[in-house]
Amino acid sequence: MSFSSSNALMRDAHMGQIDRDRLTFACPVCRARLARESPDALRCPNDADAYFRVDGIWRLLPPQRASALAQFAREYETVRCDEGWGSPDAGYYRALPFNDVSGRFADLWRIRAKSFQALVERVVKPLEWTWRRPLTALDLGAGNGWLSYRLARRGHGVAAIDLLINPTDGLGAHVHYDAAFVPVQAEFDRLPFDDDQADLVVFNGSLHYSLDYETTLCEAMRVLRCDGRLAIVDSPVYREAASGERMVQEREARWMRLHGFRSHALPHENYLTHARLDDLAARLGLCWQVAHPSFGWRWAVRRGWARLRVRREPARFPLIVGRYAEARA
Repeated sequence: MSFSSSNALMRDAHMGQIDRDRLTFACPVCRARLARESPDALRCPNDADAYFRVDGIWRLLPPQRASALAQFAREYETVRCDEGWGSPDAGYYRALPFNDVSGRFADLWRIRAKSFQALVERVVKPLEWTWRRPLTALDLGAGNGWLSYRLARRGHGVAAIDLLINPTDGLGAHVHYDAAFVPVQAEFDRLPFDDDQADLVVFNGSLHYSLDYETTLCEAMRVLRCDGRLAIVDSPVYREAASGERMVQEREARWMRLHGFRSHALPHENYLTHARLDDLAARLGLCWQVAHPSFGWRWAVRRGWARLRVRREPARFPLIVGRYAEARA
């Protein structure tokens, strides 16, 4: 039996285990393994803090962090709501990223579909064929869960991690899917999982929201197996930092005009440069492979016009795949 033909059998066997056996939860504060008190309740053995699954979503933000992140979540949701993201139709979510049935962001979803196809061809399929078993994957910045759903349909066990839990554009949209994954409200820098568990960690259009790339990537590497892969998808990359800074200034001016505030409440890094990637690789013991998916001639034309209009280098959105440069002891 081929891997693809056995996906359904593996999914049924694996998804019943992902949040009980394969992925063990850890306290986001002290990292002690959380004890399961009931199917929907976990407790830290050190400080006795309790964490619950509500509406199918594990709420694994410490109370003090939830308060600190409230403004960011409120501003982000305001922008997404004003822009018209989400749908009451389950078919909308199940069609992503290959078809935006709403028609509102078709060009953007075409780009995301190309990025996802590159991720599957260059990362997911090689891991499937190497290990011949379901992968355990973390989808960081999962949003409405479309990438988690796509990986779950391939038979893998997936945890979808995000701060937002609303039902249209956040983790609450998990109810629309017909393949199971585990929605988890958590921070990138405080992942609520034990060490060395994930075969694949994907920053899904999200690494540029990190407050500090080194801290965020260290945390991702903590939960990644020594032979696993870390993938950065759909984050803007520039050759020169000055172009990235110009982009941030333009975005802040646009948000102030449209929404009444300049940007997110947290000081994100916002973009990557090749020099920054090289520095991170040296500091963290990583080896990067960078691939540039073809987004088509329309994308190339728009980049050319953008360069002329804003008089700066437009961003690129490569697939960046990291692995340990040397085997860990």
